[in-house]
Amino acid sequence: MPIYRAPVEDFRFLFNEVLELDKQGDLPGFADLSPDLVDDILTNAGKFCEEVLQPINHSGDEEGCHFENGAVRTPKGFKDAYKAYSEAGWGGLTAPVEHGGAGLPHVIGLAVLEMSLAANQSLTMYPMLTNGAYDALIATAPDWMKEHIVPKLISGEWAGTMCLTEAGCGTDLRLMKTKAVEQPDGTYRMNGTKIFISGGDQDLTDNIIHMVIAKIPDENGVIHDDLSTVSFFMVPKVLVGEDGTVGARNQVNTGGIEHKMGIKAQATCVLNFDEAVAWRLGPKLEPAKPGEKRSSSAGMAGMFGIMNAARVAVGVQGIALGDVAYQNGYAYARERRVGRALNGAQEPDKPADLEIIHPDVKKMLLQARSFVEGARALASWTGLQQSIAHSVRPEAETAALLADLMTPILKAYCTDMGFEAANLGMQCYGGHGYIRDNGVEQFVRDARINMVYEGANGVQAMDLVGRKLGRKGGAAPMALFGLLTGWIAENEKDDAMKLFVVGVKRGVENLQSATLWLAANGPKNPNDAGAGATEYLRMMGIVMLAYLWGRMAKASLGKDDPLHKDKLMCARFWMERMVPECPMLLERIQAGSATIMEMQ
Repeated sequence: MPIYRAPVEDFRFLFNEVLELDKQGDLPGFADLSPDLVDDILTNAGKFCEEVLQPINHSGDEEGCHFENGAVRTPKGFKDAYKAYSEAGWGGLTAPVEHGGAGLPHVIGLAVLEMSLAANQSLTMYPMLTNGAYDALIATAPDWMKEHIVPKLISGEWAGTMCLTEAGCGTDLRLMKTKAVEQPDGTYRMNGTKIFISGGDQDLTDNIIHMVIAKIPDENGVIHDDLSTVSFFMVPKVLVGEDGTVGARNQVNTGGIEHKMGIKAQATCVLNFDEAVAWRLGPKLEPAKPGEKRSSSAGMAGMFGIMNAARVAVGVQGIALGDVAYQNGYAYARERRVGRALNGAQEPDKPADLEIIHPDVKKMLLQARSFVEGARALASWTGLQQSIAHSVRPEAETAALLADLMTPILKAYCTDMGFEAANLGMQCYGGHGYIRDNGVEQFVRDARINMVYEGANGVQAMDLVGRKLGRKGGAAPMALFGLLTGWIAENEKDDAMKLFVVGVKRGVENLQSATLWLAANGPKNPNDAGAGATEYLRMMGIVMLAYLWGRMAKASLGKDDPLHKDKLMCARFWMERMVPECPMLLERIQAGSATIMEMQ
């Protein structure tokens, strides 16, 4: 059966020696965040994940969700585990204190999220989506929702979802058919069908608050095939009055659950809205000027907020699945005996040497480990940037640009590499890897899904190249290159840091060349940008992990204990084995799109 050990020691290293959270007391939520408190949170969260969530992960995958008489039933043990999760307060760690949360910073929430996802992704996704729902309501909802709905979401008494996708409409929202018509009392009646709704129905909570996007007809009842009338709504499974009273069942019905390759214990639903009562979120709609379409986009800020938060969370899913697969592959390689070491038998008295002695096995495991620990540092660093962005520090604007730039990197690069790490972990098992009883193949199936939902990874690459690079006159990439070149200049005279500085510098030079090439050629031929977007995103991911491995190496120099020695080993591996991809990726980008576009 699979194992999981929460990486508490690694988070301690990141928080205390690399990010130095104890020096961030001026940031929102950090004032009372002592090292002892952080350690207590990490230790207890790790123990909960190991003892409550992980033991039902494999059985939950085997059983899956059930759809009976129009309702969903989750696997055995999920209801009790969810109740324990909620009662322990894990779902409200980063929620504002005034709404019943703990008010802790994002960097702490992301650490607990990663451990929970690694232990049991299917179960953790229920409260994970709820977090997005209450964040959106706090940002866009009227006071009565903040008073009566948000606290129940934070406590876990109720759950939340995000309803975007339709059968004929994924990324292209112009094709959306779901509509909402305003009523005399200010509510709306919604009709349409949404698909792929994670947690769309379940038996864990008494109510589910659906966050839905739909189109509002114009004054003539016309639904336009553009984004001018797309808006954001709160649609409860069970109606809630403005005084908080719970009423009748709303007309939101579950049409079925999807039968998926992975995350089988997460109910992925078809939801039908049949004259469902809905509340529009955001500022009041203003009448259109003569000759103009009425725009309802003001409330869409909440939708984009929940989407970006979900994309970061899915990136953490990639890290989490890569970690648990690595842990199991490493454990198996230290038990399985196969062949003899290339330089002579290591244990002549045994029938064979351990699998772990073979160079290719070590290489697979080091690739997985160096990705996981580097990506963990990237997610934690990004969480810190989010807090700086909401502070009064002079660098707040720069931090906001960097955090926004990292969103597609976390979502796409970390799920791509998380899948690679899961594959490598399974590969260590040989033929035993694809036997279901051993459990490691589940991680591969679960990890593959993360690359597709919340905006397929190719879409994330196009968002990075097509939107984020050029926004505000290229302010985000300029901020990034300022950060990276500044770090290089700060450390290049340190002989002990030479290998790491050379690696980061090599990656940065290739990334700068790729950025300039896209800036010069993309406007002339957008297909050139599209053809190189995925390679560009991967390159930026490699470079960011190189930068963070450089920082972790610096924190580890001169320390002779196993943790710091292993950090230096992984940092060297990244510079020697992963950064050399950058010149290859640059060459692919500069090949342009001509050959690709010949395909009919």
